Amino acid sequence: MIEDKNQQRTSLEALGEFGLIEHLTKHFKIKQKSTVKGIGDDAAVLDFKSKKIVVTTDLLVEQVHFDLSYMPLKHLGYKAIMVNLSDVYAMNANATQVTVSIAVSNRFPLEALEELYAGMELASEIYGVDIVGGDTTSSTTGLIISVTAIGDVDVKDITYRNGAKPNDLLVVSGDLGAAYMGLQVLEREKEVFKVNPNNQPDLDLYTYIIERQLKPEARKDIVKLLKDLKVKPTSMIDISDGLSSEIIHLCKQSEVGVELYENKIPLDPQVISTCEEFNIDSTTIALNGGEDYELLMTISQEDFPKIKANPNLTVIGYITDKNKGMNLVTRAETLIPLIAKGWNSLNA
Repeated sequence: MIEDKNQQRTSLEALGEFGLIEHLTKHFKIKQKSTVKGIGDDAAVLDFKSKKIVVTTDLLVEQVHFDLSYMPLKHLGYKAIMVNLSDVYAMNANATQVTVSIAVSNRFPLEALEELYAGMELASEIYGVDIVGGDTTSSTTGLIISVTAIGDVDVKDITYRNGAKPNDLLVVSGDLGAAYMGLQVLEREKEVFKVNPNNQPDLDLYTYIIERQLKPEARKDIVKLLKDLKVKPTSMIDISDGLSSEIIHLCKQSEVGVELYENKIPLDPQVISTCEEFNIDSTTIALNGGEDYELLMTISQEDFPKIKANPNLTVIGYITDKNKGMNLVTRAETLIPLIAKGWNSLNA
C-alpha cells in the first residue's frame, strides 16, 4: 500500500552513516538566531542568552506507534516532529531546535528515508525550528525514531502542570477524538485491503479525521494567541493520551479536583458521525482516544472575558477542591468519577 514497486531503491550501505546524514540533511536551513552551529560537527552549539530552556524527547516505534501500511513516510516524518513540539508548547514556550535519531532496517532504501526527512523538513519550515543534529543506526526490527525538541521561554511565562487552583476554568483548544476515529477508519480499510487488495478505499467522508491521525498539528498558534490575549494559564498540558488522562495529570500535580461537563466537550461533526457509524460513544472517544495534540489548560476566572468569544478555546469545566474528586458531569447531570483508560486500552 505504501511502496511503488517500480521506484528506485538505493541501498543505505552505499553511503555509510556520515554520508547518509549529510545526504538527508543537506537542504536543512538555519532559522533561529539561537542556533550558532547546527549539523556537521560533534555537537550543536546554541545560545539562548537570558531565556530558560525546555527540553523534551519522544520515541516512535514501528508497529507500536505507527503502521506503515497506511502511514506515508512523509507524514510520519512530519508527525514525529509535531509530537515533540506539542510538549514544548504545553510549557507555554517557543520551540527552537530539534534533534532526530533513527534506527532503520535494511528493508528501507535511501528513497524511503528521503521521504521521511522531507516530512521533517516541512515541519521544521512551517514551525520555524532548526534540525541541529541526531544519529542513524541499523535496526533488526523495523523503524525507530527518536526526536528531542528544545525551546526557550521567559521565566514569567513558564506554565507547569501544578498551578491549577480551585475555581479556575478548565479550557481546551480545538476539538477532540478525531485522531482516534481516523485511526479506526484506517485500521478498517487495512483489513478490507488484506481481503481484497484490488479494493480502493473511498475516504472522502473521513478526510478531517484521517488528517488528524496522519498529519497532526502542534498548537503553536495557541501559545501566541494566549500571549496576544494577555492570558497566562495557571497550568497546561498537551493531550497525547486522551482528555481524561491529562485532566487527571493536572489535578494530581496541582492537588485539586475537577468537574468536567460532558455537554461542553468540543467534537467535530465528522467525529460524531463516524462514532455513530462504528457504534462507539463519542464522549468515550474524546475522553480516552489520545493523539489529539490539543492544549488543555486552566485559567483564572478573571481571564474568562478575554477568551470567551474565541472559537479556538472552549471552557469545558472548572477546578474544585481536592476532596470533591475528579468527576465527569454527564448530560443527565450525574457525576461519574474520571478514570484514565488512555490510548492503549482502547486498542487492546
